[in-house]
Amino acid sequence: MPPGTYGSLKSGELGVAHVWLPIDEPGLTVRATSHASAVLLMISVEHPYAKREAIRLEDLGDCTVVEGRSIPASMEEVFNPRHTPSGRPVPRGPQVSTWQEALSAVSSGQATAGVTAEPADLYAWPSLAFVPITDAPVCHWALAWRTANDSPLVHGFVKAFTDAVAPATQ
Repeated sequence: MPPGTYGSLKSGELGVAHVWLPIDEPGLTVRATSHASAVLLMISVEHPYAKREAIRLEDLGDCTVVEGRSIPASMEEVFNPRHTPSGRPVPRGPQVSTWQEALSAVSSGQATAGVTAEPADLYAWPSLAFVPITDAPVCHWALAWRTANDSPLVHGFVKAFTDAVAPATQ
């Protein structure tokens, strides 16, 4: 979920969004888990880790990561934890509010960003590299909507979504 998506969902600008978990926000309903994604570190091709086959969460202590301004801390923690498993702080770099800002900060070498596996296929930029984080928990995805906007239309969309992803997840 690009950072701006969360604000659009909370404001009602988006009716339903496909988001990563956890979301534990009052006023939002979360249902219909679709799939799980591996977590990768998105880095500049100039970064020392760009030539590695994989890294571990502990390696994030030697990276500067972007800081999302428009998502809850629990969601940010999935990709850019505050501390490594041994307790070392993970340095913060540029604050970003949109996916484009994150891409710019990373591709220019200002910071790194934890992401799901999908952007590696979608953003094959020559200035970006994607390195698996082997011990990162997988990221789960689901649909979310404002509880106040619950309606037959939303339930119909959720059912169609569930029916469409069911064969892929079996």
